[in-house]
Amino acid sequence: MSLDAEPEDLVRPMRKPGKKYMIVGALATVGFLIFAVAYGFQLENGLAVTNLSDWGSGGGVTWGLYIGSFVWWVGIAHGGILVSAAARLFELEKYEPVARIAELLTIGALSMAGLMIVVHLGRPDRMVWSTVQSYPTTVHTSPLAWDLTVITLYFVMTGTYLSLTLRSDVYQLRDKLPNILSPVYSAVLFRYDPDEDPVAERMAWWLSLGIIVLAPLLLHGGVIPWLFQLTPSMPNWYGGLTAPQFLSAALTSAMGGVMFVAYIFRRVYDWEDVLPDEIFHGLGWWMGLFGLLWLWFQLQKLITGAYAPTRDVEPVVNTMLHSNVYWLAVGLVAVPLAYVAFQHFGILDFSVRGTVIAGVGVILGVLIDKTLFVVEGLIYASTRLYENVPGAYVPTPIEMASLLGTVSMIVLFFLGISKLVPIVELKAVKEHETETETGGD
Repeated sequence: MSLDAEPEDLVRPMRKPGKKYMIVGALATVGFLIFAVAYGFQLENGLAVTNLSDWGSGGGVTWGLYIGSFVWWVGIAHGGILVSAAARLFELEKYEPVARIAELLTIGALSMAGLMIVVHLGRPDRMVWSTVQSYPTTVHTSPLAWDLTVITLYFVMTGTYLSLTLRSDVYQLRDKLPNILSPVYSAVLFRYDPDEDPVAERMAWWLSLGIIVLAPLLLHGGVIPWLFQLTPSMPNWYGGLTAPQFLSAALTSAMGGVMFVAYIFRRVYDWEDVLPDEIFHGLGWWMGLFGLLWLWFQLQKLITGAYAPTRDVEPVVNTMLHSNVYWLAVGLVAVPLAYVAFQHFGILDFSVRGTVIAGVGVILGVLIDKTLFVVEGLIYASTRLYENVPGAYVPTPIEMASLLGTVSMIVLFFLGISKLVPIVELKAVKEHETETETGGD
């Protein structure tokens, strides 16, 4: 891949913040404050303010946007680290400039997924008394405990992976980094020796291999869908199709997420040389491929359920077929897929902005689908104690504020981390310099 970037370009975001930076930071801060007020109201008045406790004789569900967005965030995190791991493991040099962005997105998204669980518990102390305290017993029998274990494992693996590649970059760019943050860089470089770089590279490679192998077996292709698909009383959840559907949705939304974050940095810091068009073209193509798989799984579910449904499956499929919200989710994936395909085959001219907008549509479509999956699985259970009470669910402003808060915190996380360390690996630029010198000789 041809880059016309220099190492100095990587530290540009770490200089004095500009007007765009301050505006985005202010908006994200407002979003976080809205979440803080809403969450404080929930803590004071109980989880009943979300109507999520209203089940049974009052209809409704016990899980809603909180758990739907939890699954969504974990999916983005899962796909994000796969982008970085695949770039390193298979030497996909084209995607090296977005590898660290994908790693940071994984750490941020996993943190937001964990936060949504804490928010949904109603009282945060339950995480200690109900989860941590009983963990030694429940880890042997509870998929929920395995879920917590796998997320923690991926968080540790991603953090280790990031630190291995970050230390060398900080060392080589130290004279260009802000002096005011010297204590931070000293901590990052604690006992650093340049001779450790080859060892760190090998460790990062093996971590990449572990991530690639474990991802479809554990995280969004294993344990998390297993939480749902082992429940025979919920016909919308039970079955072997849930895992591959979750995996395809995760990869699709993650491609959109990585593209969106990369595009923002490209626009704000004029990084057309650091993040060239071909990266977005490639990520858009992969997003379209994974989106096609997701649509195929949806088609299989609809065809099977509509052709010869059981008594329990019939109301679920009928709801999907007649739900405008469900078809909105499908459209938010299908239309971007068609747009990417038209670009790839030359019917439409390639556009970075258009591809990123398509990615945002996919992200929203997957979020809606995951929330519907959770809600409809609860509403149309095989065993219903209150048969004559129709179930219904509409996200409350409290829940919407929590989703806004997590998105705002991700924005603040990237704004903050971009002032601390280079978010693009120096390796991507230095490899280009080596190629240029070799070609010149």
